[in-house]
Amino acid sequence: VQLQASGGGLVQAGASLRLSCVASGRTDSPFAMGWFRQAPGKEREFVAGIRWSSGTTHYADSVKGRFTISRNNAANTVDLQMNSLKPDDTAVYFCAAKERLAIGIPTITQLYDYWGQGTQVTVSS
Repeated sequence: VQLQASGGGLVQAGASLRLSCVASGRTDSPFAMGWFRQAPGKEREFVAGIRWSSGTTHYADSVKGRFTISRNNAANTVDLQMNSLKPDDTAVYFCAAKERLAIGIPTITQLYDYWGQGTQVTVSS
């Protein structure tokens, strides 16, 4: 399975960006997909996740109400709509796929099986 993330860029605070992640090379649907981010000098952290079959979502407290994760089953894509961006949102954003059944939507990096290459999001003040 290969994941390709895109849509990052440089924006001003308050602006919006939409990230997209395309999955290829799979023959069945994942259990869940997630977006993580990693700022310089910090650990990779969970941003948002979606259970593929039901569409159930889960968000980090820091992005609730501003970010929306969605998936397109037919196109095998998962998007992250980011509104009201803040300088603290600056990071490399990664999409990830979890293949096997789990309880809830995992928020720990080690529980995801496949990762995309990351896309840079920079928010200026």
